[in-house]
Amino acid sequence: MITATAEDVRKRLPMTKAIELVSKAMLAVSEGKANLPLRTAMDIDGINRLGIMPGVLEDIYGVKLISLFPGNPAKGLSSHIGAMVLFDPETGAPSAMVDADALTAIRTAAASAVATRALARADAKTLAIIGTGEQALSHIEAIRAVRDIREVRIAGRRPERAQEFVRALPSGMSATAYASAQEAVIGADIICTVTSSSMPVLLGEWVPKGAHVNAVGASVPTMQEIDQNLLLKSELFTDFRPSALAQASEIIDAISEGKMDEDHILGEIGEVLSGKMRGRRGPEAITLYRSLGIAAQDLICADFVRQASA
Repeated sequence: MITATAEDVRKRLPMTKAIELVSKAMLAVSEGKANLPLRTAMDIDGINRLGIMPGVLEDIYGVKLISLFPGNPAKGLSSHIGAMVLFDPETGAPSAMVDADALTAIRTAAASAVATRALARADAKTLAIIGTGEQALSHIEAIRAVRDIREVRIAGRRPERAQEFVRALPSGMSATAYASAQEAVIGADIICTVTSSSMPVLLGEWVPKGAHVNAVGASVPTMQEIDQNLLLKSELFTDFRPSALAQASEIIDAISEGKMDEDHILGEIGEVLSGKMRGRRGPEAITLYRSLGIAAQDLICADFVRQASA
């Protein structure tokens, strides 16, 4: 069985390749070529969870076991730590174990880049990131790969942490720290929320016309990064409709309260990529990609790392 460390993943899975792979995976998902049971999350101690994400994508199958520890960033660790296990489709034997920390960081940002390329205005130049963890860093790299970003803005729960994040950026990734999310998104063309918040960090009233939003961090119903106002005023797309309906708290609540129905989800990103669904409907529209993260994205990226490690 091949073992790939975090260093192996970062070395063998460049962001541009990950974007290409995730795009391929999303097309396959929307064409019915994947079996994706909903993620389950087991409570550990009332704060931390163990997530289990099995899946089959054509001839690749496996399961991601991921610890969700919201307090880890304060310790200098990722909030998502675990392992992706792949199995041989001919024998069922385990064929690879891939570090899920690095894999999740790269494939999640790659998925946002795929959605941004499909939905954001072609002339988008200003990127606002809400969150200061590993996903913030990977999202800057990913979004810059699909749009000509001239300005990057960073905001977090603590202004001093946003300033530290900006100072620590690698060469070529310059950005400006803002005191609040509200200030950071004024006039922004692309907005990414990459937090572990249980309360909205981005309000619809702040988001300018024509913006594209990637709502990324809330992967279980107990987490929420955007308010209902933003949800209802946006053209809404997701990675996998069943996940959005079962695990996105703002969508679940809006439907149960009668504020929207399931048809408010215009389509999956894979349907936009295939041309089945139209993407952005005009330059002033607000587009929203509600990312839950699905095993198909992990499978295709982990399999690429496995092949590169053989």
